[in-house]
Formats: sequence, structure tokens, C-alpha cells
Amino acid sequence: MAWVGLLRPGDWLVMSLGLVACAASFPLAWQAGVAERAVVKRGGEVFSELDLSRNRRVEVPGPLGITTVVVDKRRVRVASDPGPRQYCVRQGWLANPGEIAICAPNQVSVEIKGGRPTYDSLSY
Repeated sequence: MAWVGLLRPGDWLVMSLGLVACAASFPLAWQAGVAERAVVKRGGEVFSELDLSRNRRVEVPGPLGITTVVVDKRRVRVASDPGPRQYCVRQGWLANPGEIAICAPNQVSVEIKGGRPTYDSLSY
């Protein structure tokens, strides 16, 4: 730690401003837009676009049976699915743009669309 004694006041100022700039950029860079609608796809094609401002329940027919999608309080989820592992049901409520639940065996997916998607490791 002998190098700390070599730092001058200007060095401390530059390091402090850099840390403040980095800390301030995180909320701006990772901020998501407002969720506006949910896009329900069946077999890769759009089955329905749901406005998140209206609560509703939609039944989507697929090869294995009916998948039930529920919109409540500006969020959406897959309530039931005939698939064997229930991964899309376990996904829970989707509320941010870019979030998606995929029921692969029944070929149904639900994705939240909005102003700006959230950033995750897949965005890079």
C-alpha cells in the first residue's frame, strides 16, 4: 500500500468523480421502459396482443391442449399449461418489457413488450 502515498489531491478527485459517474450510470443504463402489452404466440405466430391495462384471461389452444394466460394489475402470467414440466407456469408474473415465458411442448409463448426492454446477460 505504499502507492497510496504517491497519490496527489487531483488523483483523488479524478478517482472520486469516476466512481460517482459509474454509480450514477447504473440506474440510467439498467432502467426499463413501461410494460404496455403482452404478445401471445402459438406455433411461432402471433395469436393475440393483450393490453396490460385490462384484466383478462385468454385460453390458447396448442398441440397438447389449452394454455391459460392471465393479465392482472399490468402484469401477465401463464396460469396453466398441459406441458409435463410446467416451466412456463413456474416462471410466475411477468411485468417488465423483454420478459418471456415459453411453454415449449405446447408451442405457446408470452412476451412483454414496452418502450425499452430490460438489459440482461443475453443483451450483450
